[in-house]
This record gives sequence, C-alpha cells and structure tokens, in this order.
Amino acid sequence: MEYIILYLIIFAFGAVIGSFLNVCIYRIPQQENITTERSHCTSCGNVLKWYELIPVGSYLAQRGRCRHCGAGISIQYPLVECGNGLLYVWIFASRGFTLESILFSLGASVLLVLSVIDWRTYEIPFGCNLILGGLGVVRLLTDLEHWQTYVIGFFAVSLLFFIIWLISKGSAMGGGDIKLMAAAGLLLGWQGILVALAVGSIAGAVIHSVLMKWKKKDRVLAFGPYLAFGIVCAMLYAEQIIGWYLR
Repeated sequence: MEYIILYLIIFAFGAVIGSFLNVCIYRIPQQENITTERSHCTSCGNVLKWYELIPVGSYLAQRGRCRHCGAGISIQYPLVECGNGLLYVWIFASRGFTLESILFSLGASVLLVLSVIDWRTYEIPFGCNLILGGLGVVRLLTDLEHWQTYVIGFFAVSLLFFIIWLISKGSAMGGGDIKLMAAAGLLLGWQGILVALAVGSIAGAVIHSVLMKWKKKDRVLAFGPYLAFGIVCAMLYAEQIIGWYLR
C-alpha cells in the first residue's frame, strides 16, 4: 500500500511537470517566454484560472473545450501530462529510488519536449540539449569513479554523427541530433548511448517506412523523436539489452 501511494505521488508530480512541458512545447517554437507570461487559451487569449490548469482533471472537467470561448483543446495536453507521469513511475519502478532515477526522469521530460517540437518543426531546441547535458554533468560529478564512461559516451555517437554531417554537408544529419547524442552520451555513458543509437535507428527505420507507405510521409524524417525513444529505452533497460545481445 505504501508503494502504491508513493507511485501515485510520483505520477501526480510527473503530471504537474507535464503541464509545464506543454507550455514549453507550445511557446518555444513561437519564441514566447515560458516563465513570466501567464497561461492562456491559445484561441481567445483568456488568462486561465488555477482550477483550469489541473493536469488531466481540468481537461476532463471541461470536456476538452475552453470555458470562455468553447474552442477545442488539443488532446496533446492530457497525453503529455499522463505520459510524463507514467514515465516517472516507470523509471522509478525500474531503477529504484536513487539520484539516477531523478536525473533520468528529468531527462525523459526534456526528451518529451524536444520530440514533439522536432516532430512538428524538424528542429531540436538548443536549450533542451543544454539541459540534458547539464544532467549529464551532474551524473558525471556524482560518479567520478567511472568518469571515463561518461566522457567516452559524450563522443561515442556524436562524433560519428558529426563526421556524417561533414561528409553530407549537413544534408544527412542535423546539428541538433549531434548535440542531442553528445548530451545524452554524457548522461548515459558509452554503453547506454550505443544502445540508444541502435534502438532509435531501428525504430526510425521501421516506423518511418510504415508512415511513408501508409501516410505518404516525405523521405525526410525528424530523427529526434526516434533517438529520444532509444535514449529512454537505454535509461530503463540498457543492461538487459546489452546482456541479451551478448548472449
């Protein structure tokens, strides 16, 4: 019972953070301030009250519509809130109640933001990579005994991506992807970032091929969301995946 209550608290905290992530997802591409400007309806501009900002609950209570103008509210909002809460629970359940779990949870939130933005705009915000790198620095400093693992991780995939970027003159690889894998490599270490690359590449190849066939998607893909998926998988199951591969 104690664990159930604890995980419910973790989910609630993750959902609250998810509400802020929605603000970032909407405002960063619009170059709006994410800290000082109050939350408002994107259709009528009306400033929202506190009871209209309760994660998931407000959306359900208002039946997915603005109380003032009646405009529909994107399903993205409760999905991101729920998704972030579930990610937090999943990470803590898999990794235990450790500093590593806190860093990975915050990292997963950053990855969620950059995935949605990259999917829509084909751009990964530099600030997201910067925060992810900062989390990597914290992990390195709290595990100095294995500092080589994180430093090698910083270069393991990002250097490969940089070479591809140079050879293709930027046509095959975006600069945001290079920075993403450098920051994530610092957080995960070299073994984890190789797992992330493998999982993300396979997911991108399979899913985008399906989208090209059934949804007539362009050959150009936003690689960030697939890499983010691989990074989260590495956070959760890197050791198990490596063990399975070696067997």
